[in-house]
Amino acid sequence: MFTGIIEELGTVRTIEMRGENARIIIGARVVTEGTNHGDSIAVNGVCLTALDIQPDSFAADVSRETLSRSTLGNLKPGTPVNLERAVTPATRLGGHIVQGHVDARGRFESVADHGESWTVRFSFPQEIGRYLVFKGSVAVEGISLTIANLQDSYFEVAIIPKTWEVTNLSHLQPGDGVNLEVDVIAKYVERLVQHN
Repeated sequence: MFTGIIEELGTVRTIEMRGENARIIIGARVVTEGTNHGDSIAVNGVCLTALDIQPDSFAADVSRETLSRSTLGNLKPGTPVNLERAVTPATRLGGHIVQGHVDARGRFESVADHGESWTVRFSFPQEIGRYLVFKGSVAVEGISLTIANLQDSYFEVAIIPKTWEVTNLSHLQPGDGVNLEVDVIAKYVERLVQHN
């Protein structure tokens, strides 16, 4: 489980295809500190198992399922990625509950620069629209964000300078795919109501 508060902007070093799966190596210094073999690290919002941990990098195996459901299959060497270690019982929950299980791929549509803040627009597929609410939480690329404007096919979020600096949002170009994870509580409520 994660909070959606990004700890570090890492960089993809290599991607090695292994049949329909892949192994990626990511350059990082903060999230490798105190991380043990087999611990979870969210990479652009996707929960991966850290392997071959070095002081300045870690590796992770990515399954065919994850490659097809997320944007990790589009990564290239040099791509910046959002990184967060899994929560501990003593971690502050500064964002919201993020599982690292991508629900859908969205698309970065546009950004409006307001000087000391940005409004960023993302489109989303229709099947997750019922889980999105105005002023509710959503994870985009693993970042816990609050929906500031919600329409039928897109939502907008307000970004402060700190988030702009420490995440990959400032590196996205219109049309780029993004990983979306809706609030898990909404999915549980829907399931309970359907089977009540």
